[in-house]
Amino acid sequence: MAYNRCNAIILNIDADITAAEAHGMATGLLCVNPQTDSELWLAELVANSQSMPISDENESLLIRLFEQTKHLLLNNEFEFDLFLPDDEASLIERVDALKYWCRGFLFGVGSSASTSNCSKEVLEILKDITEFTKLDSHVEGEDDENALMEITEYLRSALLLVRDEMTYINNETSD
Repeated sequence: MAYNRCNAIILNIDADITAAEAHGMATGLLCVNPQTDSELWLAELVANSQSMPISDENESLLIRLFEQTKHLLLNNEFEFDLFLPDDEASLIERVDALKYWCRGFLFGVGSSASTSNCSKEVLEILKDITEFTKLDSHVEGEDDENALMEITEYLRSALLLVRDEMTYINNETSD
């Protein structure tokens, strides 16, 4: 799925967020409740929109993004990846997208769960993600490129722990 195309759709509906942030939101919602459907996510995307309704074609593309995210996040093949601009985008653009992704993730988790029952490890991950929203955008060079790659890999693996624990907590409180 092309990041730039999804980003253009989201910007076009005047959602006031980026595709990275929307994907982070979807991931956060799904980590808390794997049964979350795309309707809830789409409603959050357009909640503050002042634009015309989203076209069926664009809605379909966004639903596919959500469903693909759900599939990759919930299987245990470790194929999940953050939806960020590809390597051809500038490093600054990719760091900014990572910050927005983290902000969206925190919104998704925070809007649908309490963290009061989370383990120390998950709380530490959420704290790290909060810190990632404050990354410096003035980046350049191989060291910053490597740091971005390390943060992205950390997030990919840390999300599995968050997903497993949040799903467990959600199941325990709903019984």
